[in-house]
Amino acid sequence: MKGEIIAIGNELTSGRIANTTSGFAARQLFEAGYEIHAMHTIGDSPSLIGEALKRAIDSVDFVIVTGGLGATDDDLTNEAVSMALNRPTMPNLEILSLIRAHLDEISGSPVSPLEKLAWLPVGAEALNPKGRMAGYQLVHDNKPVFFLPGIPRQMEQLLIDHVLPRLATWYPGPRLSTCRRLFKIFDMSEMEVNSRIATLNLADDVAIGYYPVFPEVHLSLIIRDVRGNNPEPLFQNACAVVDTILGDAVYGHDQESMELVVGSLLKSSGRTVAMAESCTGGLISHKITTIPGSSEYFLGGVTAYANSMKITYLNVDQSLIETHGAVSEEVARAMAEGIRTRTGADIGLSVTGIAGPDGGTPERPVGTVFFGLVTADFCRVLQFRFSGSRDQIQEIAAFTGMNLVRKYLLNKNSRTKGKLDQLHQLAALG
Repeated sequence: MKGEIIAIGNELTSGRIANTTSGFAARQLFEAGYEIHAMHTIGDSPSLIGEALKRAIDSVDFVIVTGGLGATDDDLTNEAVSMALNRPTMPNLEILSLIRAHLDEISGSPVSPLEKLAWLPVGAEALNPKGRMAGYQLVHDNKPVFFLPGIPRQMEQLLIDHVLPRLATWYPGPRLSTCRRLFKIFDMSEMEVNSRIATLNLADDVAIGYYPVFPEVHLSLIIRDVRGNNPEPLFQNACAVVDTILGDAVYGHDQESMELVVGSLLKSSGRTVAMAESCTGGLISHKITTIPGSSEYFLGGVTAYANSMKITYLNVDQSLIETHGAVSEEVARAMAEGIRTRTGADIGLSVTGIAGPDGGTPERPVGTVFFGLVTADFCRVLQFRFSGSRDQIQEIAAFTGMNLVRKYLLNKNSRTKGKLDQLHQLAALG
């Protein structure tokens, strides 16, 4: 069964507010086994709303409309539905009585603009009149059309609690079963990912999508069963070969974040980490501590932006800074050693660089960043050359720092040095 989603509101078409409701509806419907034929975002124009609604009803099996159901003058969805489908508005007596009872509780006014919410097109069935949320269903040309509020929280609740159950009743037959996995990739370019996947000769039923989400690349693998077969064996096999061909560039799947994965590895290995950050301004520490329970493995960090902080709190020798500069291999190593010594952490991680937009030199241009990773028996300093805005350089530096910890924990045997060298080479090529 195919559906269409129409989002209404000048605030959406002007870009003032992001259209999150359509994305939520599409995800829920997709997971429930429905296909989304199209998604439209239109302004508060009765003629445009009417045209989009009639076109959708002619094209698909059901329609979801969000927005324009409020009590203000610019909420015009009901007016547009009335004109487009030739359904005059009539007061819904249950909703009207609930509104007036509410008004009696809060004011003595017998009339309120809120009563506009009770006037619905003929044939409309309120989804949840007692929930104080606008929303109703129409059946037009034997097809269900659902009108939901544009307020995300209300829209999401009505969709889950009322729309999906009604659709399941309306179309009781088997729906598409879906197997989907999101591969989250770091330190490998989208073109390299695509090139490797192209060698796999995956089955035609396996749909692959690539989505750059700075500083990561996301790969979506989806199998939708259209013949009543069980897609699970094919899905598991496809996921396994993708994981194999991409190797440890895949840092996680689905809802896993880099900080969650790093935290899980630290926790399972019984290791602790501490950060010495300069150009990232504490961003790595912030990301790590967004995970509940991070106090088990994260001891703390020092944001040593000024040289005096590096000297005083990280025991960096002043002569190193004077001789090599604050952005250097030598200082990065000393920062990592200093934070590890100060905190007693198993792993000391440092980052120092030039995030820009100023401060670069021919020898150390903007985007030059050094990382140091030190343990009791391991010491490694890597130099990277990032590009982009200040925010982008800080973000990719934070990801790279966490990724170095991840790579170390995954490869803490004799292959550690080779894996980190490989990571460095891939970053340099990128």
